[in-house]
Amino acid sequence: MAGNKTGGEGAGRGARLVAVSLDEGSIRRSTPDIDHERAVAIYDLLEENHFQPAADAEGPFALNLSIQEQRLVMDISRSEGPAVATHVLSLTPLRKVIRDYFMICESYYEAIRQASPSRIEAIDMGRRGLHDEGSRILRERLEGKIDVDHDTARRLFTLICVLHWKG
Repeated sequence: MAGNKTGGEGAGRGARLVAVSLDEGSIRRSTPDIDHERAVAIYDLLEENHFQPAADAEGPFALNLSIQEQRLVMDISRSEGPAVATHVLSLTPLRKVIRDYFMICESYYEAIRQASPSRIEAIDMGRRGLHDEGSRILRERLEGKIDVDHDTARRLFTLICVLHWKG
């Protein structure tokens, strides 16, 4: 599996993720910028997160993300054991935000190379706003299934975008 990462010291307690992987078959060819976003999101996610499946109170957890038939599949297991739950979510509520996020990210990466600092900052503010919107929608879609905090939802949204990237 691509993008496998395991959390560091102290990561193994409670309602949290200690391992995240992205299904190799779901990952499309990407740019260095997208690869970097994925690596940073996984690293940051494992450093600090709140992830509590409603189906199981005993963590820590491992998560495998994939896209199957235009749906997000979240396979959750205990870090040292059996499967806990699989959640399949329609990506339809996130499509517009993901599409807009990709467009503004392209503008942002282009701006970094040649625009003024004020232009870069303005584009980045828009990018962060769309990222927040995507994470809010994701939290709503996970309600009653998986409890995540704002920062965890943001990092998961980044990984969903990586899986959704068409290359």
